[in-house]
Amino acid sequence: MNTFSQKPAEVQKKWVLIDAEGVVLGRLAALVASRLRGKHKPTFTPHVDDGDNVIIINAEKVKLTGKKYTDKKYYWHTGHPGGIKERTARDIIEGRFPERVVQKAVQRMLPDGPLARQQLRNLRVYAGNAHPHEAQSPELLDVAALNAKNKRVA
Repeated sequence: MNTFSQKPAEVQKKWVLIDAEGVVLGRLAALVASRLRGKHKPTFTPHVDDGDNVIIINAEKVKLTGKKYTDKKYYWHTGHPGGIKERTARDIIEGRFPERVVQKAVQRMLPDGPLARQQLRNLRVYAGNAHPHEAQSPELLDVAALNAKNKRVA
């Protein structure tokens, strides 16, 4: 038996549309990261970008479990001495760019490196219901129906 290794020219990418309304953030991010890497395909090759293109809509309506909505903090550094800054998940979701919470969750579930940065370019996140990718005719993936724990009821 020879080990199968897919070449970049043989990759076939699909377009997947995910509605994040009411879906738990961590479970959504884990599923999307797996789709971006291509681990759901039998042709998965670790060093090749053979994942799908993923479109996430309604990112502002994603749910966080427990007290993460008010207590989870996102840190960054300005580059100046003592320049550590923080913002809560609530500040970001209610702020100007609510889709960044979903982007960061997916990014942090991918391995670091050039391949992960390339795979992350296949992710498109939109805060609202509209997206400009109708021409690609994406297939709908209902994350909430995959597992009862994926959807936050209360």
